[in-house]
Amino acid sequence: MLKITLVKSPIGYRADQRQTLEALGLRRMGQSVAHADTPSIRGLTFKVRHLVRVEEQEGGVSPAHR
Repeated sequence: MLKITLVKSPIGYRADQRQTLEALGLRRMGQSVAHADTPSIRGLTFKVRHLVRVEEQEGGVSPAHR
């Protein structure tokens, strides 16, 4: 599992990067989401790596913490 946290505002960045954050489920500063560690999710996080913090987690995260 990957825990992805939005740490920098997407204001002033290209529209495709803002859309990538929306696809990941990130809307607010400091918001975290959990996703399975797949190549597609890794690619999305790589595209916005300057705006997010990615942490690897063991096991699953309960839906209440998404």
